[in-house]
Amino acid sequence: MDRTELLLKELTEANGVSGHEEDVRKIMARELEGMVDDIVYDKLGSMAGVKKGATDRPRILIEGHMDEVGFMVKEITDEGFIKFLPLGGWWPHVALGQRMRVITAKGPVVGVTGSKPPHLLEQKEREKVLKIEDMFLDVGTQEKFNVEKKLGIRIGDPIVPESVFTILGNRKQYLSKAFDNRMGCAVALDVVRKFQRVKHPNTIYGGASSQEEVGLRGAQTLAHLVDPDVCFCVDVGVAQDVPPDGFKKVERLGNGPSILIYDAMMLPNVRLRDLILKTAQEKKIPFHLTYMARGAGDGGRIHMTRIGVPTIYLGAPVRYIHAHNGIMNRTDYDNTVRLIFEVIKKLDTRTVKSFTEA
Repeated sequence: MDRTELLLKELTEANGVSGHEEDVRKIMARELEGMVDDIVYDKLGSMAGVKKGATDRPRILIEGHMDEVGFMVKEITDEGFIKFLPLGGWWPHVALGQRMRVITAKGPVVGVTGSKPPHLLEQKEREKVLKIEDMFLDVGTQEKFNVEKKLGIRIGDPIVPESVFTILGNRKQYLSKAFDNRMGCAVALDVVRKFQRVKHPNTIYGGASSQEEVGLRGAQTLAHLVDPDVCFCVDVGVAQDVPPDGFKKVERLGNGPSILIYDAMMLPNVRLRDLILKTAQEKKIPFHLTYMARGAGDGGRIHMTRIGVPTIYLGAPVRYIHAHNGIMNRTDYDNTVRLIFEVIKKLDTRTVKSFTEA
């Protein structure tokens, strides 16, 4: 594995559902050490490394959110089965029959999501999507085995998908959980890394937010902390290159970064968007434009911070987000890093002012 693959492996395999991002934050801080002049933290778990340039302003924030979709223990039945709350959006059938990991004070405990067996279901029940509240986690309980005492499982413990980072037979394709959005965290690190020996007319903040999947919460506090003049929200695109339409879709793996023209909580700054498109064309970096009608990223909070922040949402598309395993293409990742790097080199005071002045 090369450095990027090792970084993605460590980040995606880390445990980090919303409100429990400690392991991811430690990786981010370790990677930023030595590359930045300072690391700053808010009080909600978000953080950023500060890479000083020619001037303090404009301040350029590149951020991805640390949290992944998962669950939380809400109840332990008398028999020792675990009932759980979703943290983030789950289509229930994606969660059924999958391995999960309960993160306890004693260490991780592996189980599987179960439900009433199909053999015992009435026909009408089989035709329905099973609700999360009708599922449970089985950690190997049996009569006279107290999972609370024996395994240390408590109400409020986080539950994460059990998954291993894998390089597929097509070695440009990676399989793992939590590309949404450890991909964005890794991009922020790699962009900062590319500026180690490159001058820039601004100050760069390579950041990572908390609790995006439960309402973009850490994005708001991170933006207040940094007070950016421009923000790149790096998050996954929703790859659509699966049956029945397959490779006819523009948002597909290998087609370059997804650049969003719209999401449910933000319209991007048009002049910033146009500069990105122009730069991509100049540098022959592939990209595609897309939108997200029923979802939103951290930009939904960041672009309204203080007096407003010119913000764009972009990143590598990923198949099967909000599930146990997604697939990402390495060239899309590399082109995302390269595109942001090339744009930041242009973001001097005059250019940034032009995004919002008449």
